[in-house]
Amino acid sequence: MTVQVTGAKPRDREATRERILQAARSLFGEQGYERVTVRMIAAAADSNIALVGRYFGSKAGLFGAVLEGEPTIAALFEGDRAGLARRLAEYAAERMQHPPESPILRTLERSAADPEVAEIARERLLTAVLQPLEAQLGAGADVHARARMATAVFLGVGAMRRRLGPESPTPADVDRLTKVFEACLA
Repeated sequence: MTVQVTGAKPRDREATRERILQAARSLFGEQGYERVTVRMIAAAADSNIALVGRYFGSKAGLFGAVLEGEPTIAALFEGDRAGLARRLAEYAAERMQHPPESPILRTLERSAADPEVAEIARERLLTAVLQPLEAQLGAGADVHARARMATAVFLGVGAMRRRLGPESPTPADVDRLTKVFEACLA
């Protein structure tokens, strides 16, 4: 009996899914959401284009899955409630001088006007920022409004850096931001 060797890869759903995710992460980070096609991702992942649809539903679904694997600010919500405003201020001050390190988060910033990306960004903002912040704030009739105000300040720092360029914050800037976050969260 002779064994026939083929170039076919064994079927491994999780490995294929991960290859697609890694290829998408790389391509989105290098070229942006708009310029990358599902065909390009499938080719880079050495996968069938139909598998992208099967595992992720669409290009937007794949981008959302890639975004789920990106760093979050969840650590800011850990710890005591009393130090939350200062932690948010320190993180926001860091964003004043540096764009996001993640190429995917930079892609998200560049592609925010795309309707598919806007919806993904909205969901990500809800699940990674607003809802954890609301949970940290606890009960109260205006917890959603307080979380939205703090998030608006937080996002405004990034928007300012994108439009005016990076600027190194001073300790006084961090103190001012702390007071602003305290007012938003009170």
